[in-house]
Amino acid sequence: MSVSNKEYSVPSNLQVLFEDNHLIVVNKRVGDIVQGDKTGDDPLSEVVKKYIKAKYNKPGNVYLGVVHRLDRPTSGIVLFAKTSKALPRLNKMFAEGDTKKIYWAVVKDAPPKEKDTLTHWLVRNPKQNKSYAHNKEVPNSKKAILEYKVIKKLNSYYLLEIDLKTGRHHQIRAQLSAIGCTIKGDLKYGADRSNKDGGIHLHARSLAMLHPVKKEPITFLAPPPIDPVWSACLNE
Repeated sequence: MSVSNKEYSVPSNLQVLFEDNHLIVVNKRVGDIVQGDKTGDDPLSEVVKKYIKAKYNKPGNVYLGVVHRLDRPTSGIVLFAKTSKALPRLNKMFAEGDTKKIYWAVVKDAPPKEKDTLTHWLVRNPKQNKSYAHNKEVPNSKKAILEYKVIKKLNSYYLLEIDLKTGRHHQIRAQLSAIGCTIKGDLKYGADRSNKDGGIHLHARSLAMLHPVKKEPITFLAPPPIDPVWSACLNE
């Protein structure tokens, strides 16, 4: 992946959107990996632990629970649990769909409709690290649902807002590709060229939920990466 080290999150440049005793929410950069994998790169979970350890001068190990993930080339909101009390409650909320996750995606081609609900059955291919979308149920498939709407028309692209109803592997990427709306930079799902930073224009924009301990509604909002296309999306 052509992402330089200076663009990864480290404790000194971590973009913390929210923090209290039980939660820490960060804005993931393109190229950050949420949990460790075979690459051996320092995952975001470890970066956050180091950040907490330094900020509070904590001795010993720092507790941090990984609740959900974002694909490496994607940016946006990632929530972690800071306590063993919060983690199982958050896991349950995410598993049961008691969170509202909104994504932004920049696509080259206009979708068939201005807004629509997409339902596919996804089959994951672990060797390719890719999911394939089918219009009907097939063996080993999982149902995937999202709602999208076009919220901005740019010179060469369209900005879609996506309300994710299920959380499947590469769901948004596979479903948008299936309707001819490949995400900018997403070579794996049909884009004709990559982005310079090796990322794709898919951003976890907001997350709304009840606080797992205080039971109060909270919403987190993450600014997209700084680049000309995202900046055009933000301009009125």
